[in-house]
Amino acid sequence: MTVLDETGSSAGEPTDARGRVAELHAIRAEALRGPSDKATAAQHAKGKLTSRERIELLLDTGSFNEVEQLRRHRATGFGLETKKPYTDGVITGWGTVEGRTVFVYAHDFRIFGGALGEAHATKIHKIMDMAIAAGAPLVSLNDGAGARIQEGVSALAGYGGIFQRNTRASGVIPQISVMLGPCAGGAAYSPALTDFVFMVRETSQMFITGPDVVKAVTGEEITQNGLGGADVHAETSGVAHFAYDDEETCIAEVRYLLSMLPQNNRENPPVTHSEDEADRRSDVLLDLVPADGNRPYDMTKVIEELVDDGDYLEIHERWARNIICALARLDGQVVGIVANQPQSLAGVLDIEASEKAARFVQMCDAFNIPIVTLLDVPGFLPGVDQEHGGIIRHGAKLLYAYCNATVPRISLILRKAYGGAYIVMDSQSIGADLTYAWPTNEIAVMGAEGAANVIFRRQIADAEDPEAMRVRMVKEYKSELMHPYYAAERGLVDDVIDPAETREVLIRSLAMLRTKHADLPSRKHGNPPQ
Repeated sequence: MTVLDETGSSAGEPTDARGRVAELHAIRAEALRGPSDKATAAQHAKGKLTSRERIELLLDTGSFNEVEQLRRHRATGFGLETKKPYTDGVITGWGTVEGRTVFVYAHDFRIFGGALGEAHATKIHKIMDMAIAAGAPLVSLNDGAGARIQEGVSALAGYGGIFQRNTRASGVIPQISVMLGPCAGGAAYSPALTDFVFMVRETSQMFITGPDVVKAVTGEEITQNGLGGADVHAETSGVAHFAYDDEETCIAEVRYLLSMLPQNNRENPPVTHSEDEADRRSDVLLDLVPADGNRPYDMTKVIEELVDDGDYLEIHERWARNIICALARLDGQVVGIVANQPQSLAGVLDIEASEKAARFVQMCDAFNIPIVTLLDVPGFLPGVDQEHGGIIRHGAKLLYAYCNATVPRISLILRKAYGGAYIVMDSQSIGADLTYAWPTNEIAVMGAEGAANVIFRRQIADAEDPEAMRVRMVKEYKSELMHPYYAAERGLVDDVIDPAETREVLIRSLAMLRTKHADLPSRKHGNPPQ
C-alpha cells in the first residue's frame, strides 16, 4: 500500500521541479547504461559493439536524437512482468551523416537478446514512418534473436508491420541493413527488402532455417557461418552487397555509401568539388584494353582511369564477378557504372550477372543516379544449366530494368558486343541517350568465325581447301559487317571516340543530360519478369 504525505505524493518521491528533473536524469542514465556491466562485457567478448557504440560510429558526433528511450513492454507471463527494461531492446532515433539527416534503429542484444516484441516493433514502425515522412535514409543495425517467443503472435505481427513499411519505402528513401549479429527466420526478409545489405564476418549470420533444422530435415551438418555467414552471402547467394572483417570498417563504409546517395527519390545525389580535371586524357587506356577480343583484361582498371581520382565503390564485388556494378563520381557528379568484366567468364551475361545488374540499374533509376554502361560482352552464357535455370526470364530482368529507366543513360562499346547481350546492355535501340564506341569495337550478331561458318557453310564445304575458304570468308565478313564504323554509319552509335578522351566525353555528355526529363506511361506499376 502506497503511503502518501501531506502533499499527496508518495513517500520518497520528489515534490518540486528540481527533484523531478533529477529523477529524469537518473532514469535516462539507467536507460543509457543498459541492463548491466556484465551484459556489456559479454557483448564485447563476442567481438561485438553495443547498440549505442554502433550508433556513435555511424552518426556525426553529438547528432543523435533518441526517440522513445523510456518505452517499456506491457506483456505479462513467463516472467516478463518482472523484466521491463527501458528501450525494450531497440534504440531508435535520428542524427546526421556528413551533416545530412539519417534515421536509425539498432537492436540491443543485451536486452532479451535483441528479440522483437510488440513494443519493440512499434518503436521500429514509428522511426520508419518518420524516415518516410521526412524523406531521409533509414539504416538498421541488426543484432537480434528473432521474434520474442514469450509474446507469441504479437511479435510476428510486428515483423509484418516492418515488411510493409520496407516495401512502402522502397524507391522512396535509401534503406540500408547492417547485419552485426544473428538474423534468422522471417526476420531475414526485412534486410532482403532493403537496398543494401552489409555483413561482418564471423559475427553476423542470416538464414531462414538454422543448422539444427537443416540437419533434422535433410541430414546435412553445417555451421552457422557455413550456412549463412558473411562470405556465403557475399559470394554465393548474393544476399549481401558488402562483407567486412570488423564492425568499425563496416560502419565507416556505410557512411561512405550514404555520401553517394540522395536523401530521397525527389533529390539528386550530393555533388562534390573534384580536383581531378574534367578534360584529363587517359592515354594509358590505349594499351590497357587489347584489340584482340580473345585476350582478357581487368575492367576495374578502365573504371579507375575514367572516374574522379580513381575512386569508386563496387556493389556485390564478390558475387557474379563477370559483371561490375559500382558507384563513382565524374566531375563531382555521382554515376552508376555497369560494366562487363572480361577477366571473369570472358564477361558473358549469365543468370546471376543479369540479376545483379538489373537490381543495380533499378536502384540507380529510383534515386536519380545517371547510368554509364561499359560494354565488352561476347553474349549470354550457353549451357543446359543456364537454359533450365531460366536465363531467358533472368536476362529479361536486365532488359526490363534498362528499358524502364528514365535517368540519363550513356553506353560505351570498348571492344566486342555480340548478339542479344549487346541489345540488353543498354543499346541505343532500347533507349540509351547516347552511345559511343572505341575504334576497337566489334558490334555484330555473333563473332566473325561463327557467322562465317553459318552464312558460308556450303561454300566452305564445297571448297577444295575448306580451311582456306573459311579464313577468307571470315575476313570478308569482318570487312563488310564488323568494321569499327559500321554501326556509326547506320546511326546506331553516336560517335567513335579516342579512348584517351573518354572521361571528357562522358562528363560533357552527362552535363548535357542533367536536365533530362522522361515520363513513363500512366500505370499502377509494371509487371517485370521474375
